[in-house]
Amino acid sequence: MSSRFAPLIRAAALVLAAPLIASVPAGAADPAARRPAPDVPVYTDWSGGYVGLQGSAGGSYGAYNFGPTTIGDRAVPAFKSGDSTGRSDQGRNATTAVGGVFGGWNWQTGPWVYGVEASLDAANLKRPVPSTIAGFGYEDADQPFNIVRAKTDLYGTLRARVGYSFDRYLVYGSFGLAGANARFLADYPDLDAGGQTTARRELGYLGFTLGAGIQYAISDSLALGIDYRYVDLGGSRRFSLGSVPGDDGGPVSSRASFTSNQLFARLMWFPEGLKVPADPDETAPHDPDNGETGRFSLHGQTTLIAQGVPGFRSPYEGAQSLIPHQARQTTTATIFLGLKLTDSTELYYNPEFSQGFGLSRTLGVAGFVNGEAQKAGAPFPKLRSNRYYVKQTIGLGGETVEVPDGPNQVATRYDAERITLIAGKFALGDFFDGNVYAHDPRVDFFNWSLWGASAWDFPANLPGFTQGVYAEYNRPDFAIRAAYTQVPKEPSSDVLDPRVFRRAGLNAEFEERHVLPWLEQPGKVRIGLFSNVGVSANNREVVTLTQLGLFDNGSDAALATRKPRRKTGGYINLEQALTPELGLFARASLNDGRTENISFTDIDQSFSGGLSLKGKAWDRPDDTIGIGTAMNRLSPSHRAAFAAGFYGLLIGDGQLNYGSERALETYYALNLTKFVTLTFDYQFVDNPGYNRDRGPAHFFASRLHADF
Repeated sequence: MSSRFAPLIRAAALVLAAPLIASVPAGAADPAARRPAPDVPVYTDWSGGYVGLQGSAGGSYGAYNFGPTTIGDRAVPAFKSGDSTGRSDQGRNATTAVGGVFGGWNWQTGPWVYGVEASLDAANLKRPVPSTIAGFGYEDADQPFNIVRAKTDLYGTLRARVGYSFDRYLVYGSFGLAGANARFLADYPDLDAGGQTTARRELGYLGFTLGAGIQYAISDSLALGIDYRYVDLGGSRRFSLGSVPGDDGGPVSSRASFTSNQLFARLMWFPEGLKVPADPDETAPHDPDNGETGRFSLHGQTTLIAQGVPGFRSPYEGAQSLIPHQARQTTTATIFLGLKLTDSTELYYNPEFSQGFGLSRTLGVAGFVNGEAQKAGAPFPKLRSNRYYVKQTIGLGGETVEVPDGPNQVATRYDAERITLIAGKFALGDFFDGNVYAHDPRVDFFNWSLWGASAWDFPANLPGFTQGVYAEYNRPDFAIRAAYTQVPKEPSSDVLDPRVFRRAGLNAEFEERHVLPWLEQPGKVRIGLFSNVGVSANNREVVTLTQLGLFDNGSDAALATRKPRRKTGGYINLEQALTPELGLFARASLNDGRTENISFTDIDQSFSGGLSLKGKAWDRPDDTIGIGTAMNRLSPSHRAAFAAGFYGLLIGDGQLNYGSERALETYYALNLTKFVTLTFDYQFVDNPGYNRDRGPAHFFASRLHADF
């Protein structure tokens, strides 16, 4: 089987296997005692018919692959359609907005679900990038022309589904037939007409689809779901384009095949109703409070974010500029596996797949607007082993604390005074710079400068993880922690440098815990320092070499002068409860600003803060509303490098009219069930990429988060 299906197969296998593991009691002393009464269902019965609506705003990626193309007797090299931002991007994918209706029927035997489903979706495949026609003997032959472009209006699928039901969830795999229409247009120079002529052709495609998904019953008749499908619409077909649709005698001839990766958010209605299990007991299944600690832990999450930006002032564009009028979608799904080897030794492993890109392919804003958008984005579900580490706890006696079962935490008891040692692969944000009100873009703020100390250039690969060792000394009133980890081989590289004794990152943090006497509410202050040695360029050197004319732009100068250099900085982080429902957070971070950043983002000083409020006052105690603001700055040498044409980790307009980047964000997280939250988010960013010539920009987003 083709290697292009490997990520999909691995992801589908993982999704289908997880509930099987979850269905096995872990470490139960008396399994019979935990078995529910026969008349109480332990999983949802999905039998019967259903209909629904589905949509994808920027989360579906397709590419027309054009083979050898001829205009008259002239050959044009093979190329692909471009993405929706309109950038020149040979080999990239085109973004589609897809949405429509679907319906199907399920049969169920025990927890196993079988079904058939049909769907019909409208689509809007964006225009491809103009390709340059050169050497044809035409006047102004070096100007770009749209050689061949394509548009798809309708998709249809007929699929079989096989799934497994547990609690209110259904996870499934799917396969079947897919079809779509395609309209091809070609603009080409016409010597006789003295200008350009458009040729046209309409074709139909039939192929196959493979996919996987998850859905959750929010009531006895409604369900929410996330559905992924890979669509392959047949092999490459040669056709000619004429002056009218269907004319095979035209002067333009090409060959095209089409593939697509589509991700949908779905709302499903079951007219005959569903049989759903009762809500589980609030007590964790493995919790020291009920005497069942167990040795295994299994949890999972999935998060879908759809985000768009309308038009804004954009007088020019660089290779890493924020682009107006676009929408994108990202999705992640994670399994959190834990195993207690002994009372003090634990193992953790987190396979995770991610799919999609941030706006402008996660470029254009230093304090980026989607915390789930990775620089390692992909148009198809990409499976990674993001965490694997061993944890050793050394108790030092005294009082104990009980920790319930949770993601990457087997239920256990620890001494309050203890030493914790960790070795393996992890994210530094797992242990540093925490904040209960602003630290997780899956449940709270989206903006990178609100959920993290964004001038902290923490070592990481493109998804944000590294390998190394971590140590922590903990007492009830404070903690001291430090980590020594790998850095990327080059700025914004997915490859970590193995030479940890020459190039590595050292991060340390002191955490103080207190209760303010006049508020009688808890709070924490964290102070962090970092010193990383990585391959990078010196900003002043980049500017000098560019001004002397030795390099055409700052990026070329940076590439030629990179070598191991040290970058230092720090942050301070406050979280403070004002009432049981209202909390305050604030951060300030800075780095030396002398060298280019290597991992996180292009920020040298950052200040942020805000409030988080629970919805008890309006009888929604599990809802959350948040508001925060952030301001980011560059050092003088760093801003001069960008003005000289330097391109950083996330930003670069090719020039710079500098101004501080300022952001405002507010969100409302609506708790639908114990396990599902729907969030609506708005952000305002002034001077995106520190450029007064660009923006301001308004961002609108929704987020669907589910966990178990």
